[in-house]
Amino acid sequence: MRPILFPECHEKLSPRLCGGIEEYVKAWACGSSAMDWTGRFDKRDKDTHRFTIADTRGKLQLTVPIAKPESSRIRWDEVEISTHGAWWDVHRVALESAYGRTPYFEFYIDRFRPMLTTGVTERFPKLHALATAWDREIRDILGLTSDRTEGDPMPHLGREISLKPYRQVRGDKLGFIAGLSILDLVFNLGPEAQLYLNEMAEEAFM
Repeated sequence: MRPILFPECHEKLSPRLCGGIEEYVKAWACGSSAMDWTGRFDKRDKDTHRFTIADTRGKLQLTVPIAKPESSRIRWDEVEISTHGAWWDVHRVALESAYGRTPYFEFYIDRFRPMLTTGVTERFPKLHALATAWDREIRDILGLTSDRTEGDPMPHLGREISLKPYRQVRGDKLGFIAGLSILDLVFNLGPEAQLYLNEMAEEAFM
């Protein structure tokens, strides 16, 4: 059972597709947490529907295209995914190329295939549903499940988190690359990702 720094805290996280490691450090520190998708849609906020991985040449951004909303006043949880183009194949191939040689890629990738194969837009027609499916699998891998759904927010968890370098599959060639999706931590460290998140949470909030 993971140690929880703030068991009564429910942290509202920014809505993200395969969010950054920093967001999961906050989630690790709290008794419960969830992404808040109730904010108004803003087409300028591209980070909501894209994530960053590290491939053979460095950072690579993968974007899920979204359908043009009928109104600019809709919320993020109402935004639909575009059905045009096989973007899921692009994402799957990019992840295979980037992380196929990491210690834990083969161990985890089957859990993510529903979000990376034909039919994904039928299974998850809205961005919120797709991001939640990714988040559910990631949290299960990290041991971030919780029965609590609400609590007192902890404003100080909004502080900036400085991540320490961790083992990356191409670190000897490219050096440590920061600012990546939580998927980078999962595929490179596997179960050790829990130890890393715990260390970063203690350094950031204790």
